[in-house]
Amino acid sequence: MKARGFGGLVYSTEHGRMCPGCSQPIERCRCAAEPAQPPGDGVVRVRRETKGRNGKGVTTVAGVPLPAAELATYAKRLRQRCGSGGTVKDGVIEIQGDHVDVLMAELAKTGWTVKRAGG
Repeated sequence: MKARGFGGLVYSTEHGRMCPGCSQPIERCRCAAEPAQPPGDGVVRVRRETKGRNGKGVTTVAGVPLPAAELATYAKRLRQRCGSGGTVKDGVIEIQGDHVDVLMAELAKTGWTVKRAGG
């Protein structure tokens, strides 16, 4: 029985605390495991975007083959290398400013196939 919406079993006298997502005891929770990384083509794409940002340029890096926790750490290292701010959204690293050349060189050092996307 899978919990839907806000209703669902959260405690059982037999098993104790239950996961609201998969309705399993917390010790056997299936949804706590890291979700599988979406399959990609093995190419890291770097592009400069301004759309939806009031003309401000942002460099995005998509397709980095790292789990979410390591991706945040790697993004921090890239931001420090560029000397600017940024974030990670939906598996895509966003770095403020136009840093395509710097990022392509940095990503190539790790041995990944890197391509410039866009114009």
